[in-house]
Amino acid sequence: MSDLTLAFLAAFTGTFLIAGLVKGVTGMGLPTVAMGLLGALISPVAAAGLLLIPSFVTNVWQLVSGPNLSTVIRRLWPMMVAILIGTIPTSELLSADTAWTGSALGCVLIAYALYTLFGRQLSVSPASERWASPMVGLLTGLVTGATGVFVVPAVPYLQSLGLSRDDLVQALGLSFTVSTIGLSIGLAAHGSIGFGNLALSAVAIAPALVGMWAGQTLRHRISPVAFRRGFLICIGLLGAELALRPFWQG
Repeated sequence: MSDLTLAFLAAFTGTFLIAGLVKGVTGMGLPTVAMGLLGALISPVAAAGLLLIPSFVTNVWQLVSGPNLSTVIRRLWPMMVAILIGTIPTSELLSADTAWTGSALGCVLIAYALYTLFGRQLSVSPASERWASPMVGLLTGLVTGATGVFVVPAVPYLQSLGLSRDDLVQALGLSFTVSTIGLSIGLAAHGSIGFGNLALSAVAIAPALVGMWAGQTLRHRISPVAFRRGFLICIGLLGAELALRPFWQG
């Protein structure tokens, strides 16, 4: 095994340890962190292929661990269907794997970090939810298909629905699980997932779960708010590097 391969495996393992740690402390962030860090090392489409299995496993775990799964699904199914409709066809953009794919990923990371740090908490009424859920789901799918990032605008929207803490955690798990499924189908349809990707993605489950366990332990010893703020600042800086890379490489 070459030094480059060893270096990549070390970076790969570290990425999913960090991503799992963030998810353990904050309840989300594994795909975002993994896409951001891996996207700085390899192409976004390759990074997306590597995060599929650990993202699916950790988000299903989050989804089924809460008490109101059927209620959450009944309320949010229009959004979930729209996520699939948006993600599957637009994953061709991620599969195209151009220099600007990484730039788009960087812009999404910046937008997510800035909104979460400085944006105002929205509130969506039940009447508005009927049309807003499918619209937000479709937009989330479009962003997911183009960049591999699941959080925009799904996370701010779900936070605006006034869900209880347990229901919000399950709703986030549901949204991320459906996004992962849609992205998997889309990338597979465009020939962007190989056996090697899936095998390495399966290996990532172990460091991701170790990171989650460490994060859940650490959550009781540090300020989650301060940790989250630092995480978002790092995500924003990483996004800026990805967004600007085509300009200084071109």
